[in-house]
Amino acid sequence: MIKAMVVDDERLVRKGFISLVDWASYGIVIVGEAADGKSALELLQHTEVDLLFTDITMPGMSGFDFMKQVRQLYPHIHSVVLTCHHEFDYIQEAIRLGAIDYIVKTLLEMESVDKVMRRIVERIEWEAGSRRIHQAVKLDRRIPAKEALWFRPVAGPPLLDDLYRLSIVQRNTLIEEGGSWLAPLIHSASREQLVSDVRQARLNWQAVLLTDVQDRPLETVVPVVKEHADVLLFYVSDASELVRVDMNELLSRKRSSGAAGAAGMAGGASAAGTAGTAGAAGAASVGATGGGLEAQLLELKWTLFAADWDGLLRRIDEQRPAPELFSRVGKSLCQLWGGYALLREEAEQLASAAGTNRIWPEWKLWLHRFADGVKGRMLELGLSKEVMYSLIRAMSFMRDRAGDKINQKDVAAHINMSRSYFSQCFARFAGETFGELLRRLRMEQAKELLLGSDYPVYEIAARAGFEDEKYFSRLFRELVGISPSEYRSRNAKT
Repeated sequence: MIKAMVVDDERLVRKGFISLVDWASYGIVIVGEAADGKSALELLQHTEVDLLFTDITMPGMSGFDFMKQVRQLYPHIHSVVLTCHHEFDYIQEAIRLGAIDYIVKTLLEMESVDKVMRRIVERIEWEAGSRRIHQAVKLDRRIPAKEALWFRPVAGPPLLDDLYRLSIVQRNTLIEEGGSWLAPLIHSASREQLVSDVRQARLNWQAVLLTDVQDRPLETVVPVVKEHADVLLFYVSDASELVRVDMNELLSRKRSSGAAGAAGMAGGASAAGTAGTAGAAGAASVGATGGGLEAQLLELKWTLFAADWDGLLRRIDEQRPAPELFSRVGKSLCQLWGGYALLREEAEQLASAAGTNRIWPEWKLWLHRFADGVKGRMLELGLSKEVMYSLIRAMSFMRDRAGDKINQKDVAAHINMSRSYFSQCFARFAGETFGELLRRLRMEQAKELLLGSDYPVYEIAARAGFEDEKYFSRLFRELVGISPSEYRSRNAKT
């Protein structure tokens, strides 16, 4: 039984409240009553109490001061405020002092009191259960449920109030472990309720539903989930959906991957919608950088040909590369091809939009927009897909080989195009002649060498494709405004 005391300076209110409630039906017994805070504190010295109902406005010692002292002397006691005040400030102060609920005395009716009393008992039982679970987990270090929700703050300090508002947390408990939080689902919930709670918290928290975690050590489960959380949460069909992970499968795949296992493995991940769980998405043996996938993204063939677009999507689905790859590639695509394969203004818009992408579906849409921009640029230039892609290949070849002794004939031969037709198309594509672009590419390479190496100027000139050091220095001053040596000294990292 829950032992309760009522503290109120108005005798009729106090007696009326005690007689109004069928305390036994809630598992509560009244063990004392007092007219003021001082008398109540004296009574608490020799009376075991679990729950206090206390007025706020009392002579001598206010209800707030009384609650402060009770909190210091008897931290296990729960407090409920009896008040005539509806003002938010009063309620906020009561909650700050640890009150678990409040009852407005002017609205004392059996129907309203019943609702509050059930809420109070549920809160007390939840906290008692939470303490037992915390104690058990603290001693045993094992998860006491078949399923658990794992939470990680999106950014900045964790806003735990958001989690404590979730019905699933209120019915279970919350355990902090290594900078993330775990809610073992001792009291199970429907998938609809789980999805609803995750959507409620999604602005400040990311969540993963872990299955098959009964009796698994926290030290085994939490580090593995944290290691793969970025990939698990990235490849969902919707940011508000609930990602479900079979812990047995994830641990098995991690073990089978060996010491050099894939950093982004996401075995057994799937998204659970309101209608239940969508089948497993399969395992992903993912590298840290994506390897050849990054090169495939940068070469742009997927922007023009449907078969290459489909192949790219299949490869991403199979490999599940780390999210960082898309951020890196998105930035590079906009820098490399703005003003060439797509309009500069469109590249700037896409670069800005890339900063808001958080999950793979958003990046997929972004890549589609990029491809549409390339096709639009192709139509603007009046080129075919084959010619457009040949010009893209030509520019990539020039960037890779700018420091070599290449000329227009070499590049045209590389893409299997006549020199005259290449010259005509390339000038439209690049907005400048072949010679002007090659010279600028070489100058950019020279700048990088000046700042990133200790090579003398004559060697940098040669490595950047300039045969004559004097011509290089003269051209550098003409284009940059200062000599190569001055550029190096002014921009050297201190």
